[in-house]
Amino acid sequence: MSHAVAAAARRLHAIAHRTPVVTCAAIDAAAGAHVHLKCENFQRVGAFKFRGAYNAISSLPATERARGVVTHSSGNHAQGVALAARLLGTPATIVMPRDAPAVKRRATVGYGARIVDCDARDREDVCAAEIAAHGSVLIHPYDDDRIIAGAGTAAWELFDDVGRLDALFVPVGGGGLSSGTCLAAAERAPGCRVVGVEPEGADDARRSLAAGRIVTLDSVPHTVADGLRTRMIGARNLDVLGRHLAEMVVVTDDEIVAALRLLFERAKLVVEPSGAAALAGLLSGRVTLPAAAHVGVIVSGGNLEPNALARLLA
Repeated sequence: MSHAVAAAARRLHAIAHRTPVVTCAAIDAAAGAHVHLKCENFQRVGAFKFRGAYNAISSLPATERARGVVTHSSGNHAQGVALAARLLGTPATIVMPRDAPAVKRRATVGYGARIVDCDARDREDVCAAEIAAHGSVLIHPYDDDRIIAGAGTAAWELFDDVGRLDALFVPVGGGGLSSGTCLAAAERAPGCRVVGVEPEGADDARRSLAAGRIVTLDSVPHTVADGLRTRMIGARNLDVLGRHLAEMVVVTDDEIVAALRLLFERAKLVVEPSGAAALAGLLSGRVTLPAAAHVGVIVSGGNLEPNALARLLA
């Protein structure tokens, strides 16, 4: 499916932002490596999610697009679908947990989507009810080949800009970004080790990979990284990760906040906790790297309430 990432990169050319790759001497020193930060916090909607959303919706036949699209999301995918739908002239409905971050809710409404509130555990059922009632087309947040391919274009660009990498760290939620990153690496840099990073309070992917099947967490995950609070990984995503992911690392919330602080204070990047998770995995020292390694880190998003940033850095 790696050819699908190349096709998505062509589809997104001049639509998605080609986000910068940033380096920082302080981060290199902390990691003991040459670190290349792929800054998807500068992407449209402030996160990588626009890539997959636009790739998926633009791939729909006109008859399906006319029916409108629906998804469930706590924020970044919601914004990506809302903006992509607006650009493509398609109505969008977002099923959103009531406790979703206010900054992400406001932006989703600003892009023109209709929001249907729900409890976090009920999002898929409410989404199914919307589809039954209105005939909308589901744009799944991660378990969708078009979403995976679109998300993989961030790593595709990173390889264009940087070339050889010894390792590439990527956050893991539902698995869209991580599986797309694996596919991009398999095509562009087969020797690059892709390392997934999860919060310890939302380690469904780690458990699923260990079990060789989808393991669903019993309760709503508790982690500062709201974008990674998934209870189960997607089937397509688990298949790709099982074949291509080199290693999975679990990090604490304190480690995520420390990485967020380093990005803010030394690289001058405003990043949400989910966006700092991959760097936290690198800085944890749990992955053995060769001397003077060149390492990529996907900084997945930067949608964070100013008062939340102040609390985290206090």
